[in-house]
Amino acid sequence: MTKFKPIIVLGALLIFITLLIPSLLVLPFKEDQVTGKLGERLKQKESKVQPAEISDGPALEVAVFRMKTKQVESLPLEDYVVGVVASEMPRQFEKEALKAQALAARTYIVNQMMKENKSGLPGGALVTDTVEHQVYMDQDEIRKTFGADYKWAIDKIKEAVNETRGQIIVYNNSPIDASFFSTSNGYTENSEAIWLHAVPYLQSVESPWDLKSPKFSDQKVFTIAEFENRLGVKLKSGNTIGTITERTTGKRVGKVDINGKVLTGKDIREKLGLKSTDFTWIRKGDKIVIDTKGYGHGVGMSQYGANGMAAEGKSYKDIIFYYYKGVEIANSDNYLTKVLAKK
Repeated sequence: MTKFKPIIVLGALLIFITLLIPSLLVLPFKEDQVTGKLGERLKQKESKVQPAEISDGPALEVAVFRMKTKQVESLPLEDYVVGVVASEMPRQFEKEALKAQALAARTYIVNQMMKENKSGLPGGALVTDTVEHQVYMDQDEIRKTFGADYKWAIDKIKEAVNETRGQIIVYNNSPIDASFFSTSNGYTENSEAIWLHAVPYLQSVESPWDLKSPKFSDQKVFTIAEFENRLGVKLKSGNTIGTITERTTGKRVGKVDINGKVLTGKDIREKLGLKSTDFTWIRKGDKIVIDTKGYGHGVGMSQYGANGMAAEGKSYKDIIFYYYKGVEIANSDNYLTKVLAKK
């Protein structure tokens, strides 16, 4: 009988293992213990809004010169993008439009970081917090500006930034000049109409969504004396003001001849403080009434156009590829690594 004991022992051992295996399979499988990609997915489900300062790529900070305090504020890149999106685009906009804005803002600052020619700002700052670069507000300023909307609005903006984390817009493997503006006249503008040099990805496209923008139309009234002084011209007698001699591809005023002096639409817009270079004017007594269509320089992405596209179900990538021609969306890590290498 002794020769059968090993068999009995082996059988008992197999039964024990069989009973133990379900426990081994179930007990360790807890979300806080799972690692790797599966663990990352489970943790992502726990919180839809992740802090913008978390970054998987190179840790870089943006030095911003604050115009009010005349101090330099350094902060993580993704926090900076949150502050720009909150400042530059209405919080009520569709999230896909906010994501497109986040991509443009991130691309702009990465491009600034890669430039050899620095800004010359005090304290080694890279940008200001104004329209000279990108408008930026810190969290306290955003909270004050948003008021009762702060919680839902900042969560929405952080989602938009987080869901485009590490993405920038490139053309020929270089970050683009991600120009944007508020509202078109129904068309965006060729870059050469504003900056005198052609940029292949900044070319005119139709933007019909802007016609619904509250900023689409504007009117300004000047006295004849004020008009003449600002433009450095002398009007003829009668109802004549000037003759438009050239239109741009974006259907704006290219050049105007005012009693022998030729001015560009851009010159007139800047000197008179107009919202757009798409303008018409009429002389009424000793006044000149000017009506404009659109708001901004018109080059690149229209913000109200982006929101209109998003409302129709278009994604942020659809928006980017529509307003910036021939571009690609790339991972920013390779470009930021180059910036770190120069430090």
